[in-house]
Amino acid sequence: MKRIITIQDISCIGKCSLTVALPILSAMGLETAVLPTAVLSTHTMFENPVFVDLTEQIRPISDHWEREGFGFEAIYTGYLGSARQIELVTAFFQRFKRENTLLFVDPAMADHGKLYSGFSPSFPEEMKKLCSKADLIIPNLTEASLLTGIPYQEQQDEAWLHKLLDGLSALGPRFIVLTGCSLSPGRIGVLSRDCAAGRDFSYDTEKLPVSYHGTGDIFASTVLGGLENGMNLSAALKLACGYVKDTVQATIRNPASRRYGVDFETTLPGLIRSLEAFRSGSING
Repeated sequence: MKRIITIQDISCIGKCSLTVALPILSAMGLETAVLPTAVLSTHTMFENPVFVDLTEQIRPISDHWEREGFGFEAIYTGYLGSARQIELVTAFFQRFKRENTLLFVDPAMADHGKLYSGFSPSFPEEMKKLCSKADLIIPNLTEASLLTGIPYQEQQDEAWLHKLLDGLSALGPRFIVLTGCSLSPGRIGVLSRDCAAGRDFSYDTEKLPVSYHGTGDIFASTVLGGLENGMNLSAALKLACGYVKDTVQATIRNPASRRYGVDFETTLPGLIRSLEAFRSGSING
């Protein structure tokens, strides 16, 4: 069984970060180790959560794992709360990357045209350093704008999206997945690039008239799970787009979920069936 490690915070209540990455990746047949960067009593859709910073535990945990000789087929980072955490995770990459280890970075730091609260304007420069080490980065449009210095714009067009891809390519990753792309009314999807092959891929699906906390984490985790199950990137992106859409549709029927995040637990069986179909060869990827 493949072992991967995901490095991000965990909310005790609320569906985002490790709270969704661990069950989704485990359901997809991957042994999933975790390195929590912080513990929160709830995610930030609730007021005044208790917050415990685990920054100074990252290195001792890494030391122990190195002594034990642990290795990982993929290292997956999500929300990192400070420049110091980025520095420690960069060192983690150097210590644990092997020839076939996938370095998968979700530069979770911004949305809707602005940085998350608590980050200084210099934080994107620090995140660029981590992205430059990655094999695959998966920013949303705001994050891509901040990483490239290209002004954010609400109205998307193909020229702007490809300019973002060009700017992200200059950081050095092998693969880029740009999320939240919408070139047609009522549609939303992704634009990706295989930088080594010089090949772009786009895919979209119906845009539902709601927004939920944590869907980006669900999407990224599903993409990684697809890749580690042998899918190529385009197949993994289609799988993740479909899973997020199905999960949002299921959640709309439960108004009480709005503050917690999407009801991904109810749609995990469908995700597993899709993987089984892929493994059996009844779908391609």
